[in-house]
Parts: sequence; C-alpha cells; structure tokens
Amino acid sequence: MPTDTTLPGAIGWTLWYAGEIAFKWVPGFAISLMGSESSGAVTPLSSPPTITQPVSVTDVVHFLQANSAPGVYEQIYQNWNIFVGISMALSFIFAAILIYSVTRLFQLRQEEYKHFQAHAHSVAHHDVPKTRLRWDRIVEQAGSESDQNRRLAILEADIMLGELLDDLGYRGETLADKMRQVHKSDFNTIDQAWEAHRARNTVAHTADHHVSVHDANRIIGLYDKVFREFGFVEEVDPHAHAHGAAHTPAGAHHHPPSH
Repeated sequence: MPTDTTLPGAIGWTLWYAGEIAFKWVPGFAISLMGSESSGAVTPLSSPPTITQPVSVTDVVHFLQANSAPGVYEQIYQNWNIFVGISMALSFIFAAILIYSVTRLFQLRQEEYKHFQAHAHSVAHHDVPKTRLRWDRIVEQAGSESDQNRRLAILEADIMLGELLDDLGYRGETLADKMRQVHKSDFNTIDQAWEAHRARNTVAHTADHHVSVHDANRIIGLYDKVFREFGFVEEVDPHAHAHGAAHTPAGAHHHPPSH
C-alpha cells in the first residue's frame, strides 16, 4: 500500500499500478493463455526459479523465449509497437479524465466555499453598507423621546463628519481645523457642516442644554445634506469598494495644501 497520501503521490501510485497491469499482468496472462491453448491441454505450471542475482533485460528476453508457446513470442515482438501505442493512448485518455476530475473537484470546492461565505453573514450586513446602518441608528435616536438619545445622535453624527473629512484627505487636530482647509468649490455643503458642528459644540459643552425633537431632526438634517453630497450614507451596491466610492464627485478627492 502507498505511504504517500498526498494528491501527487496518489496520482503517481495510480499510474505505476496501471503500468504494472498493462505491461506485466496482461502480457503474462496472454502468454499463459496462448501457451495453454496451443498445447491442447492444461499443464501444471512449474515453480519459477529462485532469483538470487540481479536480473538483466537480456535474461528477461531469454526467459520469455524459453517459456512462451511456439510463435507467441515472435508475435508479441512483432506487434509490440502496436501494443505500446494502444497502451499510451489509453494512458493519455485516463490521465485526461483524471486531470479533468481533479480540476472539476477543485472548482466545486471553490463554489461551495463562496456559497458558504455568502451565507455566513446576515442579510442586513450583506445588503446594506455599515455606514448606512450606523446613520439609520442616528436618525432613529434623533427622533427618540429621550433627550439623552437625541444628544448622542448629534455627537455621533459629528464623529461621522470627521471621518468623512478624513476620507476626503483633510488633516487637522480638530474637526474645525479640517473644515478650515476646505474650499467651497470642492465642498458645496460646507456652510451646513459648520452650522451642524457649532450646534454639536453647544450640545457637548452645555450640560443643561435641552435638545428638542425638532432641533435634533434639524441638526441631523444638516449632517444628512453633507453626507449625501459625497454619497457617504446613500445605499450603494454591496459589492462596491468603499463608502460611496462609486458616487464620489471629483471634488471628493481634493487634497488640501499642507500648512
């Protein structure tokens, strides 16, 4: 039995075994069968001589000449090229079948893996971008009856504004530093961004400041206009590369000058 359990080892062992059958067992069986038929009676086979020394090709030829039926060895010798051609043709056919089977098996495994990966995530995760889910939660909090939730919604929306500016290439220690680098020609909703950010600062730095549902929705609406200009919260194809990459206008790739 073979000890190599890898695929190349299995293929090599299979080809070796097929060669043993094609070039040893089949000719030996044919010689024995022809010898029995030509003699007209079944004769018991004599015990093969004990091999105590290395056997050469010449020894094998002499053995076949001495033990084959009359005329059988000459027929095999004359038709050997035909036999080899047929054997090689069959070997190529079996090899092609084997290669096709292995290739097809690999393709099926790949398809099964992709199918498994596609169903490994939830429907929401697959169909809706992460940023969109995050924004929907903020909008829901802005309409909440809880003043704390409305305040958190505004703070979270401002964090998303900072992430958008980072994606657009603006750098600075604070969000205000980043927005000061913006040119209005590249950022049509920069005024709404400033208004929303100032409202956020009022909410963040004034502990007793009450945020009504109307005010929260108005401030979130300002952020929404900014995000939609750059496709930051729009529902996009789940196979797209990044947040709104397919919808980003030319100005979104503006790189501000360094100070």
